[in-house]
Amino acid sequence: MANHKSALKRIRSSETKRLQNRYQTKTTRTHIKRLRNTTDKKEAEVLLKTVSSMLDKLAKRNIIHKNNAANSKSKLTKFVNHL
Repeated sequence: MANHKSALKRIRSSETKRLQNRYQTKTTRTHIKRLRNTTDKKEAEVLLKTVSSMLDKLAKRNIIHKNNAANSKSKLTKFVNHL
């Protein structure tokens, strides 16, 4: 176990960040599933906009890699265009 005050604080803060990142990632994945299950093009376009912004935010905060976000957005856009 850590002995220094700063190390203890680092443990606390990293756990908080881990939970926050996990929540945001899970929420984004849920929205992606909702988008994939939709059949209405209008609804899909609205969802695509929100999902794209969520993916961009995750990439900006280094929660996911920027190429992962770009590939996901590309696949989802293709999916919506073929509806």
